[in-house]
Amino acid sequence: MSDLGFPLVAPAVHTGRTDLSLGYVPLTDAAPLLVAAAKGLFAQHGLTAVLAPAGSWSALRDRVAVGAWDGAQMLGPMPLACHFGLGGLAADLAVTATLGRNGNTLVLSHRLIAECGNRDWPLAAAALVPVLAARQAAGRPAVLAAVFPYSSHNYLLRHWLAAAGIDPDHDVRLVVLPPSALPDALADGTIDGFCAGEPWGSRAVDLDVGQIVLGSAQIWPGHPEKVLAFSAAALARDPAPALAATAAIIAATAWLAEPANLPEAIDILRRTALSAVPAPVIALALHQQVIRSAGDAPTALPGAILHSAAATRPDPAHAAWWLAAMQRWGHAPPDALHPTALWRPDLWHRAAAQTGLPSLPAFIDHPPISRSL
Repeated sequence: MSDLGFPLVAPAVHTGRTDLSLGYVPLTDAAPLLVAAAKGLFAQHGLTAVLAPAGSWSALRDRVAVGAWDGAQMLGPMPLACHFGLGGLAADLAVTATLGRNGNTLVLSHRLIAECGNRDWPLAAAALVPVLAARQAAGRPAVLAAVFPYSSHNYLLRHWLAAAGIDPDHDVRLVVLPPSALPDALADGTIDGFCAGEPWGSRAVDLDVGQIVLGSAQIWPGHPEKVLAFSAAALARDPAPALAATAAIIAATAWLAEPANLPEAIDILRRTALSAVPAPVIALALHQQVIRSAGDAPTALPGAILHSAAATRPDPAHAAWWLAAMQRWGHAPPDALHPTALWRPDLWHRAAAQTGLPSLPAFIDHPPISRSL
């Protein structure tokens, strides 16, 4: 019996290494990796896992691509970008789990919100149309940031703008910044808003440099967010370590889904990855809440889900959705084939069998809000 309250199946027999190096970016949805380490789940599955933080998604991508790390928490569209060699080194990766759903917030500066004169919740992008037009006419277009060119943040932000007739490639200026740099960039006026994973939107509100105008669940409820990915070549040589790590992650996600465990989860995040962020700010995302503006009471995010063991199954349909978005915005060749083999539900099922968890029900996905995000 594991200390999490369910029986532990004997770990797979490793034919080679039993140590793994795994990268992550300090975010709330890195919690499955951090909890798996803190609760001894990697060790229970026969692994010595070394977790290493990355300052940016591009740095994380490169370290996995060159083999410096065995695997990592990754943005959902990132394995596709690596497959096509977009923006950096080409590498084939194997996605063995989905790490989280939703978890992003869209934050705008106080100044931009004052210009549009609208504090509706959630804010419709149409409220920005006259403001963005005036900014363009004055030669000072609004600057909005995402954390990586090939990210859910970028594609959800683009969809939100485009649904109101705003061309994200011409009517605003889109830039890329590391997640932890976004609140300071908003404070000093470098950007006018951003879409990022928590806790950085809530941290901007905590610092009173902006306001949260919607959560990503209000664009696409239950959308896939981060994934756990490994070098496909290394996994082909010996899948056992990656399978054991995936089993530990599934078990950690099941633990995170229990409300009684959230206080300890918040403490783990604060001690390991988010020491500069106050615990109440970290707590918001884990409780599916935001504080929209400094001094407001917490607001629940309808349709939000962050951690669910059943939702960790990697679905090749997610790859199809992200590829459609990448093609819509000219980020991937229009004739690129859907590389379904990158998403490996077969490996997830093998890993899930190692956890000792009861049979996990199928997670019912909400379809994207339109054919192409």
